Amino acid sequence: MKRHQYSSKLKDFNQDNPNSIFGNIVSNDEFDIVRLQQDAWIYEIKLLQDVLQPYEGTIYFEYSIPRMGKRIDVVLLINSVIFVLEFKVGEKHINRADIEQVWDYALDLHNFHEPSHDKIIAPILIATKAEFREIELSNTIQHEGIIFPICCNAEMLGDVINDVLAFAKGDCIDYKDWENGRYCPTPTIIEAAMALYNGHNVAEISRNDASAKNLNTTTDTISEIILQSKDKKEKAICFVTGVPGAGKTLVGLNIATRHFDKNSELYSVFLSGNGPLVKVLIEALTRDRFEIEKEKNKRRKKGEKITKGSINSEVKVFIQNVHHFRDDCLINDKPPVEHVAIFDEAQRAWNQEKTTDFMKRKKGKPDFNKSEAAFLIECLERHEDWSVIICLVGGGQEIHSGEAGIKIWIDSILEYYPEWKVYISPQLTDSEYALEESEEKLKQRDKVIFDDKLHLAVSMRSYRAENVSLLVKQILDLEIEQAKQTKKQVSDKYPIYLTRSFKKGKEWVKSKASGTERYGMVVSSQALRMKPYAIDVRANVDPVHYFLNDKEDVRSSYYLEDVATEFLVQGLELDWVCMAWDADFRLVNGEWQHWSFKGNKWQHINKEERKLYLKNAYRVLLTRARQGMIIVVPAGDEKDHTRPPEFYNETFRYLKGIGFTVI
Repeated sequence: MKRHQYSSKLKDFNQDNPNSIFGNIVSNDEFDIVRLQQDAWIYEIKLLQDVLQPYEGTIYFEYSIPRMGKRIDVVLLINSVIFVLEFKVGEKHINRADIEQVWDYALDLHNFHEPSHDKIIAPILIATKAEFREIELSNTIQHEGIIFPICCNAEMLGDVINDVLAFAKGDCIDYKDWENGRYCPTPTIIEAAMALYNGHNVAEISRNDASAKNLNTTTDTISEIILQSKDKKEKAICFVTGVPGAGKTLVGLNIATRHFDKNSELYSVFLSGNGPLVKVLIEALTRDRFEIEKEKNKRRKKGEKITKGSINSEVKVFIQNVHHFRDDCLINDKPPVEHVAIFDEAQRAWNQEKTTDFMKRKKGKPDFNKSEAAFLIECLERHEDWSVIICLVGGGQEIHSGEAGIKIWIDSILEYYPEWKVYISPQLTDSEYALEESEEKLKQRDKVIFDDKLHLAVSMRSYRAENVSLLVKQILDLEIEQAKQTKKQVSDKYPIYLTRSFKKGKEWVKSKASGTERYGMVVSSQALRMKPYAIDVRANVDPVHYFLNDKEDVRSSYYLEDVATEFLVQGLELDWVCMAWDADFRLVNGEWQHWSFKGNKWQHINKEERKLYLKNAYRVLLTRARQGMIIVVPAGDEKDHTRPPEFYNETFRYLKGIGFTVI
C-alpha cells in the first residue's frame, strides 16, 4: 500500500522542476489547495533541492502515519540514516508541541515500521525563520538509534544533515526494502478510534504479522455474520473474547465505523457501560474532528463556522453509554433504530439482583425482574426481521459489585431466546470466564456456532512484549515458576521494575517516556492507606483531563499528582505506568489476602465475589502499560498501625523473587 504522495531518487528530484513536483503532490492530495499551502510546498521543494545536491538517496513527501492520523512532511533516506523532516514555514519560534510532533513521527517509524527498527532516525524540526542555534550531536543520541529532535532554521538545514551523516555509522538503507517493509502499528484505543472515525480501516492501523491475531479477520467474520443475519432475517448474538489489550474494543469500533450510515439497515452503535472510556473517546473524537475541520476550512478559505458542540452531537450518535441506550428502550417500547448493537466490556453487565434493585429505586419499575443482559437482548428482539448483538468480553475483568461476566449473557439466551443463533469461540475453558455449567448447556443447544476467529489470544496493547497478560495472570494465580519463565521472555522488550520509593517510581516513568508518550500513576480503588504518600483514591479525577490533556496541565496523567483507579483506567491505557501496590491485596504466608479499610483499620473481605473483584482490579492495573511499568510496594511505617512493614514485605519479596529488578 502506497503511504506517500510523492517519492523520487534524490538525483531526479534535484533536477526536476519544482512546479512539476508540486503538481505530483497535489494530484494525490485530498484537500483543495490554497495559495498559502502551495507557497509552503514550493518553498520546501526549492530549499531541499538546494540542500540535497551533494547526496544520493530517496525522498518522500507527505508520508502517512495512519495510527496518528497525520502525515510527515518529508522523509529522506540517505546512507544509513532516516531523516524525518517537519517544516514550519515562516515560523520564528520553536514550540514544544512541534518538537514532540516530529519526535512522535520518529518513534512511530522506529516502533512500528519493520525496516526502521534498527536504523538511525533523525527527526528535524525546521522553523524556517527561527534564530540560529548551536547544535551538538553528541548530546542528541537516544537509546535504540533515535536521535533527540534537532531544531534549526532554513539556513542551518544543510549543515544539520551533513553533521548527522558524518556522525552516523552503518550500512546504507535499501530504499526498496524500506518502502515495501511491513508497517505493523499498535495504536492506543484513542488513536484507533480517531483513525477509524476518519476513514482508515483496521488493517492500516493494526498489526498484521503472523504472531498477532489479525483483527481484520475477526472483523470480517463478524461482518459476514451481520450480512448473513440480514439476508436470512435471523437474530444472532456474537461473543468476541480475548486477553486484556488484545483489541476487542478495536474490533467493535471497526464494525461500528463500517456500518455508520443511518439510512442503511446495517446501521450500528458502539455501546459501553464504562463511563470514563465513553467520555474520553467522545471528547477525543470531538477535539480531533474539530481540528481537522478547522484546517480544511483554513485551506479552502471557507468562512463556515464550526463548533465543537455540533461535532460532539454527531460523535455521541456513534458512541453511546449503554445505560442511556437502556433507558431509552425503557421509555420507548419500539425497536431501536440500530439493527446492530456492539456492547463493549459486556462482562460488566449487571446481574438480575442489581438490575432489579436499580429499576425499582431509580426508574419506578417495581415489576422488573431481568438481568441487564436479558433486557438488552430483549431490546434488539423487538425488530421483526433481524438483529445482531456483538458482545466484547474480557476474562477476569469484572471489577464492580453486580458485574456478572459472560455467563449472564449466555444464561439469558438459554432461558429467554431459544431462536437466536449464538456465535462464540471454543476457547472459553479458562477459569477467568467463570462459565462452569453454562458452557456445557451451551454445547448441548442447537444454533450454536463455535469459531476460533472470535477469540483474540495475543495482547496488542503491550506491543513490545506479547506475554505481559500471561505474566500478570501467573503472578495473580501464584504460579511463581511459570511467572519466572514468562518474565524472562518479556524483560528484554518490556521493562518491569520494582521499588519501594514513589520518588524513584515517578522519576523512572518520566525518564522512559519520549515525545508525547503518556505516563501516569495507577492504584487500586481500595488503596486507602496511600494518603501518606499524597495519593487519595477518593479524589474526583476527570478522565478527559487525565488521558487527553498535555504536560502543562496539572490535571493530566503527566503531572503524576492525580491517580487512576481500575474504574477510571479500565479499557484505556498508558505508555508507561507507575503502579502503587497497597495492603488491600497482600501476600500472607504464600496466599493472597483481601482487605478493605474501614474507619481506622483494615477489615477482612470474606465474600468470594468481592475477593474476585479485588483480584481483577489488580489484573486491570497491571495490564494498563503499553511499553513498561514500575511497581511501587511501599516499605510501610512501624509507627503507623495501619501501615506496618509486614503488610507489604512479603508482597515485595514475592515480586522480587519473580525476577523484577529493584531500584
